[in-house]
Amino acid sequence: MNASRTWPPELDWPFFSDAHRSFKLSLDTWCAQHLNDLAHEEDRTAVDRQCLMLVERLGAGGWLRHAVAGQAHGGAQEQLDTRELCLLRETLAWHHGLADFAFAMQGLGSGALSLFGTESQKSRYLPLVTEGKAVAAFALSEPLAGSDVAAMQCAAVRQDAGWVLNGTKTWISNGGIADFYVVFARSGEAPGARGISGFVVDAQTPGLQIEERIDVVAPHPLATLRFDQCRVHQSQLIGEAGAGFKVAMATLDVFRTSVAAAALGFGRRALHEALTWAQSRPMFGQKLADFQITQTKLAEMATLLDAATLLTYRAAWLRDQGQRITREAAMAKMTATENAQKIIDMAVQMHGGMGVRKGHIVESLYREIRALRIYEGATEVQQLIIGKDLLKA
Repeated sequence: MNASRTWPPELDWPFFSDAHRSFKLSLDTWCAQHLNDLAHEEDRTAVDRQCLMLVERLGAGGWLRHAVAGQAHGGAQEQLDTRELCLLRETLAWHHGLADFAFAMQGLGSGALSLFGTESQKSRYLPLVTEGKAVAAFALSEPLAGSDVAAMQCAAVRQDAGWVLNGTKTWISNGGIADFYVVFARSGEAPGARGISGFVVDAQTPGLQIEERIDVVAPHPLATLRFDQCRVHQSQLIGEAGAGFKVAMATLDVFRTSVAAAALGFGRRALHEALTWAQSRPMFGQKLADFQITQTKLAEMATLLDAATLLTYRAAWLRDQGQRITREAAMAKMTATENAQKIIDMAVQMHGGMGVRKGHIVESLYREIRALRIYEGATEVQQLIIGKDLLKA
């Protein structure tokens, strides 16, 4: 560490190099210039438009390069730097929830191609992703196959020089605005998880339809997709036939720790807002911060945040050392999302009526955090992962 420089407390951890710290400060500066003037849109059309604009801004700023591996295809490095990925999501989430979403989905939607794609697939799609000129999506969940991925029913049947897809995918982020979808379907090589394959499907492919747009508490582009005799060429297969479950899980493993980091960003912003409010709000001839009950709440919020931060960046650091982090990533994701929910709830309570006023930052954070406890593995799924891993030890 550079002893001559004073870093913000959240960067003064042994998990980071000075390069990581400088990266974070540069990103903060960029966010202040490009994100702080943006409203949090509610109308679906406005949300779609803003999400596309954010992808373009993130691409032009060079930040999407950090969501893709491989310098030959536009990535910042040959391998993803997990700590950079987490710092990006934490910082973007602090400034604007939809910006974090836009960045994360570019990474998740293209992650399978970074990890398992052919050179042709990488050359065709990844540079456009990093430049913000193509929007990516990851289509895994189905109406009857969410946490239980192996229960998927969307089918892929070999035909001529390719495959025919039939079935439904739902809760698909970027659904309706994506330029391509990484789709997983049952291809039948073996029962259960061993009979699933992954494909990259262009949005304009005949037989792919947006069946329904889905509205949620924190507006994001989400949709249900229907595949009806949707034909894709053999060249669109990602990895080997029957290896799709491995492709999907490997992609999720890379980005699971970054979900924890996004929760840190939401939680850290809530603590910042609570501190600012408590120090400025007059009450009974004092400031709200002068009351011991306020101080105990702030102390609890800060401790919850630090605990989650330690678990998150431990997992990120371990992955960057080449270690397997199944248990550590699950602990980070579970703790960060649950703790952030508690921190934000306390911030809302501290703000009183202002905390539930539509458009106030803590009200927005309250809606943003809820989905993170569910997507990319609900809290209960993370508990099962941790428990099973402990029993194997």
